[in-house]
Amino acid sequence: MTRRLRSAAGETFRSFAHRNFRLFFLGQMVSQAGTWMQSVAIVWLVLQLTGDGLALGLVTAAEFLPVLVLGAWAGVVADRADHHRLMTLTQVAFLGLSVVLSAVTLTGAATVPLLLVLSLVFGTINAFDNPTRRALVVELVPRHDVPNAVGLNSALMTGARVVGPAIAGAVIAGPGPGAAFVLNSVTYLAVIVALLRLDRSAIRPAPRVARAKGQLRAGLRYAWRTPEVRVPLVMLAVVGMLAFNHQVTLPLLAERTFRGTATTYTLLLATMSAGSVAGALTVARRSDVTPAALVRSVAGVAVASAALAVAPTLPLALVAALALGFTSIGLVSGANAVVQLRAAPAMRGRVLALLSVVFLGSTPIGGPIVGWVAEVTNPRAAVALGGAGALAVLAWALRQLRAHPELGTSAPAGRTAPAGETPPAGAPAATAVAGVGGGRPPTAERAPAAA
Repeated sequence: MTRRLRSAAGETFRSFAHRNFRLFFLGQMVSQAGTWMQSVAIVWLVLQLTGDGLALGLVTAAEFLPVLVLGAWAGVVADRADHHRLMTLTQVAFLGLSVVLSAVTLTGAATVPLLLVLSLVFGTINAFDNPTRRALVVELVPRHDVPNAVGLNSALMTGARVVGPAIAGAVIAGPGPGAAFVLNSVTYLAVIVALLRLDRSAIRPAPRVARAKGQLRAGLRYAWRTPEVRVPLVMLAVVGMLAFNHQVTLPLLAERTFRGTATTYTLLLATMSAGSVAGALTVARRSDVTPAALVRSVAGVAVASAALAVAPTLPLALVAALALGFTSIGLVSGANAVVQLRAAPAMRGRVLALLSVVFLGSTPIGGPIVGWVAEVTNPRAAVALGGAGALAVLAWALRQLRAHPELGTSAPAGRTAPAGETPPAGAPAATAVAGVGGGRPPTAERAPAAA
């Protein structure tokens, strides 16, 4: 039994054998926890200033609006840039913004309009950081460990949602939101130091795309004409817009439905995140994912959202939140995996940026809608709206599966263009696109079920 557990652990965490990935993982682990501290602190600060659900939705929307507006173009920039250098720059920019946010809060100068502006700046930086960070993960390990690295990165991102809110709840209840912003500033130093210590000679950069006209349009055409990319993008767009506005629904559930405090909110968020971590570690060991597998996750999101909406007590709501976190990560991680490993490497930055646009960029649309629904009805109705959206996109996805049977089968990573489509502007030759590092034919590897 012990030997079997060790074998399973070794398989799950095998990417830690690579120094660059270990450094990146440790730096991100600290930094992402700090980012979630900041997110929780902003939410509670807005509630303290206004007590209004619509204002909360607008501030949340401001954080993600730049991703919606700039995300696709940011993906083009990521495809052209050195991912290590660009991510280092974005982390320095995040640090500077966090220092400003700390200062205005501690001096009592924080207002909702100012928080809106700072959230817009954060979102602008994030529009460039998100596709760059995801693309860099693939370059830190050998190709055969890419599925595992992507899965562990997903577990890291969701694990941060457990640690960050838990710390934020304690800090907000004590020194206040300003102290949480200060701690977040310190955490950015960890990821900056980790990035500077990476061995650049061991990084396997993806093919750099030369500047050319029409690259953004080529990326959009590629994503829409490739079923393996189109289906995850549409599912994430709908579910992200209506069901993943937890920054709006959970604090309102905590304060209004369950008559709680910041601790109640962070408990709900941390419980949901714990479910996400369990789900991420579960799927990280898998070696296969198909767009068809995402359908089960969407169905799970619909059921869990409905359960959370009708939960009569806080303990039952926590159980539903745990299930929602577990099922949500199946959709998010699975969609990321399909896009990460099935898109042509020369298109990866653009496609990952589109993934960020539909996932993060859907919040500026859904955040105010969900906040308004919570105001005119109640927080339970806002959560139920997310479940209804998941059911609607589930029906669409099932029709897509019938129209494209190949979506239910495995495919080698790094496919080039869909049949009948010419390679995008600036893309390298097909032989170079086949492998992440270029020059090798496609292998028999399968895409993972986590990202």
